[in-house]
Amino acid sequence: MADRIELTGLEATGYHGVFDFEKRAGQRFLADLTCWLDFPREDTLAGTVHYGELAELAHAVLTGPPMDLIETVASTIAEQAMERFPQLHAIEVRIHKPDAPIDLPFQDVAVVARRSRRR
Repeated sequence: MADRIELTGLEATGYHGVFDFEKRAGQRFLADLTCWLDFPREDTLAGTVHYGELAELAHAVLTGPPMDLIETVASTIAEQAMERFPQLHAIEVRIHKPDAPIDLPFQDVAVVARRSRRR
């Protein structure tokens, strides 16, 4: 059984979406990241995931080059995190697009990408 680190509500302005106006004007995105790993036995940062660096990685993707799909945004963050942090067993990335261009009342649109190491 693995331990867990959760980073929730990371907010950024991004330019993702299939419509031209989304790429021009940008909009608010939120990211929730859940990391599964074994916490280190020693009280040192070296054996765990530095959640400041995790936040910076996710923020860079959220504010980076525009992508059409938030599915791609979530997958990119998950894959980069797995590469950057070898101590991860798995990661789940949820991207919220609360201001998505939907002409009906709604609270949120979110997608989830999960990546894990095969053992």
